[in-house]
Amino acid sequence: MSDTDSFIDEVTEEVKRDKLFAAMRKYGWIAVALVLLIVGGTAWREFRIASEESAAQSFGDGILAALDEGDEAARIAALEDVEGGATGAAAILQMLIAAEEGSADNDAEAVARLQAVADNTEVPSIYRQIARYKALTRGAEVVSLEDRRSGFEALAVAGQPLRLLAEEQLALIEIEAGDTEAAQARLARIIEDAEVTAGLRRRASQLIVALGGTVPES
Repeated sequence: MSDTDSFIDEVTEEVKRDKLFAAMRKYGWIAVALVLLIVGGTAWREFRIASEESAAQSFGDGILAALDEGDEAARIAALEDVEGGATGAAAILQMLIAAEEGSADNDAEAVARLQAVADNTEVPSIYRQIARYKALTRGAEVVSLEDRRSGFEALAVAGQPLRLLAEEQLALIEIEAGDTEAAQARLARIIEDAEVTAGLRRRASQLIVALGGTVPES
């Protein structure tokens, strides 16, 4: 290779390096930003997960401590001081407070609290249904028979998770209204349902016997 060719090659390499350095100066910040974004995103996810776990543990500890209080009034006050956090956790907290209010014979307050959870569209559906079911079962003294009937009928729709429990409550309402034949027929359908649990089948059978009926063979 001649000296001229060698010189040309050296100049070419210098030009390439200059272009590379210029490109790095011009666009290198993008690569740095991407690296920071990836690293920062991972760190943020780890921080968020750790924060959520810490909040959940604090929530659980607060509930356990509140439930250790000596009487309903103290437990209610302690539960009301617990930070609810996410909507699902807050719904559970409200249902626990309602349970304590019911134990203290404050049925009206308990039903109102449960109904508020049931009406909150931001709460997950399953919690809303549980709250509505509890409000209806707790509300015998404060909710009319017809309102309870219509409420349980809405929960007894096919595909709903509390369907058979709502059917059981409808049978009890029919007994309360003096329609024992309808109650026995409904209880028999519960017993024959493929999704019935052993406990519910037993309760339905006992009710049929108490009403003077015959338990269908399962």
